[in-house]
Amino acid sequence: MAVDADTDDGASSLIEHLVELRSRLLRAIVGLAIALFALLPFANRLYGWFAQPLLDKLPEGAQLIAVEVASPFFAPLKLALFAAVLVTMPWLLYQAWAFVAPGLYKREKRLALPLLVSAVGLFYAGCAFAFFLVLPAVFGFLTAITPDGVAMMTDINAYLNFVLVIFLAFGISFELPVALVILVLMGWVTPSQLREWRGYAVVGMFVLSAVITPPDVVSQLMLAIPMCLLYEAGILAARMVAPKADADAEAEARDGP
Repeated sequence: MAVDADTDDGASSLIEHLVELRSRLLRAIVGLAIALFALLPFANRLYGWFAQPLLDKLPEGAQLIAVEVASPFFAPLKLALFAAVLVTMPWLLYQAWAFVAPGLYKREKRLALPLLVSAVGLFYAGCAFAFFLVLPAVFGFLTAITPDGVAMMTDINAYLNFVLVIFLAFGISFELPVALVILVLMGWVTPSQLREWRGYAVVGMFVLSAVITPPDVVSQLMLAIPMCLLYEAGILAARMVAPKADADAEAEARDGP
């Protein structure tokens, strides 16, 4: 009888979790849909603003073109969806947090919420850095090296895909401090190990920047250098949240016997 009672309790708990998960997913989807429908009337205007970094660098009279018949419709729609995800990201992450928070310990909740807020802020910072600094520099470089007699006429869909990749590359790369802190909290590495591996990390970040950015030196440097600075910031943050035993060990290592 006790086994049957435990089985019933387990099944009931699983059903409750599934109901809660469905509720959180529906709330997330509704929030995303509201943002998308609010942005759709401004999709073309949004795309015009989004294309400004390239338009500012093109020769006078040059413009973007639509190679595919449906590109003038789908490109702004895709951008509106991406913008809706960016706008509702705090709401989407809150729904995920509200689902997992009841199962966390008090200390885990105290650390998880700042990490979540930091992750969102750093992603936004990475996208803003890419849009306002990296893209103008990249397009200025690319238009400057265009051979004589070649007209730079970019398809609107190709431009959108290019910029979205840049956004994701910089947004995710700016999450480096949060990733380092999580690794330290999980006990996989210590702040002292992160300092010791600094040289290898710098080389790896330059290689990664060369892989995920366009084939130009400007964008590679503009991703690698901030990543190096963020790596240092991650070490400092990791030292602040490292378990006390690791912090004491590091202090003894610095002070010597």
